[in-house]
Amino acid sequence: MVDLASVRLPARASSPWRALRLRLMIGLGLLGTIVVLVYLDRDAYIDNNADGRVSLIDAVYYATVTITTTGYGDIVPVTDNARLFNAVVITPMRILFLVVLVGTTLEVLAGQGAEEWRIQRWRKRMNGHVVVIGYGTKGRAAAETLQDSGVAAEQIVVIDHAPEAVEDAREDGYAVVVGDATRREVLMRATMDRAAKAIVTADRDDAAVLITLTARAANPGAQIVVAVREQQNVPLVQQSGADAVVTSSESVGRLMGLSSVSPSLGQVLEDLLTTGDGLEVAEREVLPSEVGQGPQKCGDQVIAVVRRGVVHRFFDPTVTQLERGDRLVVVRSAEELPWAPRPGASARD
Repeated sequence: MVDLASVRLPARASSPWRALRLRLMIGLGLLGTIVVLVYLDRDAYIDNNADGRVSLIDAVYYATVTITTTGYGDIVPVTDNARLFNAVVITPMRILFLVVLVGTTLEVLAGQGAEEWRIQRWRKRMNGHVVVIGYGTKGRAAAETLQDSGVAAEQIVVIDHAPEAVEDAREDGYAVVVGDATRREVLMRATMDRAAKAIVTADRDDAAVLITLTARAANPGAQIVVAVREQQNVPLVQQSGADAVVTSSESVGRLMGLSSVSPSLGQVLEDLLTTGDGLEVAEREVLPSEVGQGPQKCGDQVIAVVRRGVVHRFFDPTVTQLERGDRLVVVRSAEELPWAPRPGASARD
C-alpha cells in the first residue's frame, strides 16, 4: 500500500474538491427547489400530525424526507395535480439527487485509488532523476537552474517536511516527498536508489552530513552536491560521500567583499550566477568543428576544459588542441547561439 500522505505529486489542472463543491451545490439546489414548489402549492398537501396546514418548516421537512427517499407519510399530496406533480417532477429530482450523492461517494473513493495508482506509476518510471533535498531559497534556485539547463520538471523530486515548502514545490510542478531526509525510508520514497544526482540544501551542516551519508549508502553511484554554511565542515561532508561541496556563507561573503572593492566586478559575477539573462557560465560538449582547435578559437569564451574527468584551465598546455569527448566550461550569452547548443543539450553535428 502506498503512503499517500508522504508523496505529493504536482496538482492536476482540475481539482476533485471543486467537483465535490459543485455536486454539493447541485444537491442543495434540488432541495431548495422542492421546498419552494411544495410551499407555493401548500394547499394541495395535508399534514396528518397537525391541523392539516403545511407551513414553510413543514415544506422543508417534506422536501428533506422526500428527496432522501425516507418518506414517513405524515405529509402527503391530496389533490390529483399535486400527486401528478410529485410523480412527474419531484421523483426525477429525487433520482438526480441520489445520483449526485452516490456519484460523489464513488468519486472520492475512485480519486483515492487513482492517486495511489498515479504514485505507483510515477515511482516505476522515475530513473536517472535529480533529488533536491530542501526547498528553501537554495533548493528552489537549484531546481530552477536544473530546468534552465534542460532537466524536465518531471525528472526533479523534492524532499522537504515544511508544509509551506511542500506546497511551493507542488505549485512549481515538482513531485514532493514529505519527510525528514536523514531517514533512509524517506529517501527511498523519492527512489534515491535510482537517482542520478542529489542536491542537499539542509538548514544545518550536521543535518547535511547525515543526509549525505544516508544518500550515499542508498546510491553509491549518484552524484551528490551539498551546500554547507561553514568552510570548516567541508572536509567532513566530503568524507561523508559528497562529490562537490559549496560553502554558501563564504561564497556570499566573498561576493559581497568583491562588490565593495569593485562594484562592477561584483555585478559581473552576480550576472554569471544568474540564469536566463545576460551572461552565464555553462558546460557543454565540444563541437565537431572545434576538434583540433585551441580553446580561444571557440565561439564561446572557454575558461576550462574537462578532459577524461580532469579540469584544465584554458591556458594549460595539455589542452592547446581540443579533442573529441572534451567538455568545455564557457562564459556565454544566456540567449540561444547558432554555433553551440544550450547548456545541458547535446552537441549538434
